[in-house]
Amino acid sequence: MPITSVEKSPENLTLTVVADFGVPVRRLWDAYVDPRQIEKFWGPPEWPATFTRHDVAPGGRSDYYMTGPDGEKSAGFWEFLSVDPLRSFEVRDGFATDDGSPNPDMPSMRMVFTFEETDRGSRLITTTHFNSVEELEQLVGMGMEDGMRAAMGQIDEVLADLASFAAGRGTETQILSDTLVRVSRIIRGDIEQVWRAHHEPELLQRWQLGPDGWTMPVCEVADKVGESYRYEWESVDGENRFGFTGELLESEPPHRIVTTERMIGMEGPGVVNEMTLTPIEGGTLLSLVITYPNAELRDTVLATGMTDGMERSYARLESDVLASV
Repeated sequence: MPITSVEKSPENLTLTVVADFGVPVRRLWDAYVDPRQIEKFWGPPEWPATFTRHDVAPGGRSDYYMTGPDGEKSAGFWEFLSVDPLRSFEVRDGFATDDGSPNPDMPSMRMVFTFEETDRGSRLITTTHFNSVEELEQLVGMGMEDGMRAAMGQIDEVLADLASFAAGRGTETQILSDTLVRVSRIIRGDIEQVWRAHHEPELLQRWQLGPDGWTMPVCEVADKVGESYRYEWESVDGENRFGFTGELLESEPPHRIVTTERMIGMEGPGVVNEMTLTPIEGGTLLSLVITYPNAELRDTVLATGMTDGMERSYARLESDVLASV
């Protein structure tokens, strides 16, 4: 059990949890900023978490839900107030309704996560600030302290599993729900390079090609929210033209972008793509959460070999583009 102390202070309206780990601060920090990792320990063992959004940047947000033994769900959110990489981040932590909005019937708290080096590795100090003694006692009475102990008891196992989250594993796809899929890849480049490679047409046309044998003759990038983009590909012999178009919904350089996507000439609903870039050891973690209108379209797209095509593109991005930008 990594927790070494828990201090409840009604006078200061705080609950402070101190935990020590036998790994460097970099490894511990990455476990908290990587959605694939934090969801393995944020909820207690019997209430595992699923993070559908996790952009660790000032002004960013996390959305997650925990699933109980009988399938019941409890949702929550973080609003990032500040981020000091490898040192601390501060969030507004609250309960959410089924649609992800703050639950007006439950309190929200301010939480500060402080990361420190120690002689044996690293220390995490988590300080929760409550609005009143009543709220402190309410949440502790609901099992907050016990839940944190149970959840943090899982961190050591995640930290020891270096292979599952290291650079070099390639593109991975996780089905989060009937309509949500997360694609993850560590790109060997810094966040500014990866952002540029996704937004400059002359760079996109060099790497976003899928399998070998294709070109990208049309690459119209949306630079401002509300603008539309259009990408088209064709085989090197000039045949088999296809493409996608959509609208830029949100853009927070160089961390996050949200777009719609629809295949040109195809009827029916499209999808929403939310890409988040996070600096971690080994490069930049690219997380792409795709929202499908239904499970049928989700499965149809995954069956096309989407993941393999994306991996070929990302490998090309690393080998042919990032070395020159």
